[in-house]
Amino acid sequence: MSRVREELLRERVEDIGREELKRLAPLALKLMEAYERMGGFSSRYVARAARILSDMVQDPDCTVFMAFTANLVATGLRGVIATLVREGVVDAIITTGGTLDHDVARALGGVYYRGEFELDDAMLAELGVHRLGNVLVPRESYGPLIEEFVHRLLEELVTRKRRWTPSELLHEAGLRLRDENSILAAAAAKGVPVFSPGIVDSAFGTAIFTFNEAGRSTGLKIELDIVGDLARISDIVFESKKLGAIVLGGGISKHHVIWWAQFRGGLDYAVYITTATELDGSLSGARTREAISWGKLKPSAKHVTVPGDATIVFPLIAAALLGERCGEHS
Repeated sequence: MSRVREELLRERVEDIGREELKRLAPLALKLMEAYERMGGFSSRYVARAARILSDMVQDPDCTVFMAFTANLVATGLRGVIATLVREGVVDAIITTGGTLDHDVARALGGVYYRGEFELDDAMLAELGVHRLGNVLVPRESYGPLIEEFVHRLLEELVTRKRRWTPSELLHEAGLRLRDENSILAAAAAKGVPVFSPGIVDSAFGTAIFTFNEAGRSTGLKIELDIVGDLARISDIVFESKKLGAIVLGGGISKHHVIWWAQFRGGLDYAVYITTATELDGSLSGARTREAISWGKLKPSAKHVTVPGDATIVFPLIAAALLGERCGEHS
């Protein structure tokens, strides 16, 4: 079976970083112009998203939130997101607990591999390989790495204070990661807060629990101040003149952004990229226009929903934005 495992785990998942995005930038800018002229169908949404994102980022009064789901961080899109953070495009991040897992694991040397959706999952379980869509995650590249990192982190932090907000913990985690493509490291370096309202739904969150369980005899326990992060988000929202959101996927990350935006009159800019359908009434599939009825998006907002896989669409939009900022116009 070791031979079979070796054959499966041959092609590594690689992050798309700043230099690669810069090389793609001139082509991406030309593609956006071509997509606009094509007249149909989803190409125009992609071009519109690039234009709105550019307007959002260039607006000095706009605070830009970025929301995304963890599955994307298991792919090379991780490097794209980290690049935008390092480039100063993003002011705050809201994401799911799994993002912390994949980002930490990969920053610590955990290697993910390219696979197939159709692989035999019973065989993978026997080989000690998790499947995330068509990404393969060896067990040794995931749970043990994350738990050990979190326990070491908490052993240090608990001596400072007992009560921490998730965003404070994630800032401290980012300071300890040495990886150019790490989202947490990029956010910590730029002072961008990372909020994860579902942090306990993750290996990272479970490691907090196991740390506390191990600390029963010593009394060394960490308390998560979830409400403290709500106060911090509230401060950001109410101190902002305008609000913008880049939303990749759906779920809790997406909803947390638009939920808080409603208390400030709604988003002024919004770009959604999703594969979900709106026909089942799901939050993940809801288009930007639906948010207007809830007051989460202003009627006057610049907004677009791009129907598509973020791993295909977003690198093009990000490369075009980077090219525009670097003066790559043809």
